[in-house]
Amino acid sequence: MSKIPKYNAVGLSPTVWGVEERSDIERNLEHVHEALSAATWLSGLELPVRLAVLPEGALQGFTDEVFDMDHATYREEIAIDIPGPETETLGEYAKEFETFIVASAKEKAPEYDGKFYNTAFVIDPDGDVIHTHRKVTPLLPVERSVSPHDVWDDWTDHHGDDLDDLFPVVDTEIGRIGISLAIEGAYPEYVRGLAMNGAEVICRIACPEPLVANDSWEIQNRARALDNTCYVVAPNLGTYYVTPDADTPVDTFGGGSMIVDHRGQILAEHAYGAGSSYCAAPIDVEGLREHRTSSPLTNWIKDLRTELIQPIYDREIYPKNLWLDRQPVDHDTYAEEVTERQIEKMVEADVFVPPYHEREDEG
Repeated sequence: MSKIPKYNAVGLSPTVWGVEERSDIERNLEHVHEALSAATWLSGLELPVRLAVLPEGALQGFTDEVFDMDHATYREEIAIDIPGPETETLGEYAKEFETFIVASAKEKAPEYDGKFYNTAFVIDPDGDVIHTHRKVTPLLPVERSVSPHDVWDDWTDHHGDDLDDLFPVVDTEIGRIGISLAIEGAYPEYVRGLAMNGAEVICRIACPEPLVANDSWEIQNRARALDNTCYVVAPNLGTYYVTPDADTPVDTFGGGSMIVDHRGQILAEHAYGAGSSYCAAPIDVEGLREHRTSSPLTNWIKDLRTELIQPIYDREIYPKNLWLDRQPVDHDTYAEEVTERQIEKMVEADVFVPPYHEREDEG
């Protein structure tokens, strides 16, 4: 195993136009090329750029979520195949700039007619898709892509339920890379799953407001890096036009792209600015490996007392198989059938205590 030289990672914050049909993705891909050209040229003057990370939504926007779009219709009109023409275009970019590219897209679920995943993927400098990760928890209650947990019985029968099946990590010439798709990073367990599977560089791709302005985004990114002794490359979106022909953009995400080291320190950060931007910082995988294998304290996961943790998760909380035999539902139906029932379940289990006015009404 050869030594990994230091390199620069860039997190892109591209302008995005929400797509109404699959052909609209081409405009976003062309703009990604412009952003990559700028980021790799300027950051490459310091160290070679070996990793370029795109935020969630960079290819398709969030048409399904914003417009509460019928799930099956979105699959047929906008979702893509991976690999497919869009990943081939990104593969050409990877070859041109001699870098690994991390991106994501709403992908037609190959196992199911009428369903789609939110899938992150890694493309190597040869232009090949070498890794995929299906988002394990969508942004509830608005995102309707299907998680492995939503089709759990079928998923475990065909794929399995170990770390590689749920929290896959790819071992590359620039280190071991795992991906945390947006809101996944809000749950410590899902990033811990990547770390326990060997991840050294975790790409957490995007998160919407109000989580940036209220500091949740920064707190989570720094905590996940610190807790798991890993780098976190966390790009967020730039200017967002909700439709292809919209005249005025909406700052839906708030910027705040950052790169955090394994001590939880921010190496680079870029606040939102009109248009597109990026952040860049050096990644020292060998330094990370030395820290992990020499520190008696701050390589935390070596000391996990797993028997103590197991009782925390000994009961079902969110229902599995929710969309195994039906399509994901619209926003209002989801709020009534799932969100409200989940809160009731936590109250009934005496995990949540209802506010005073509700207790008073009950006598």
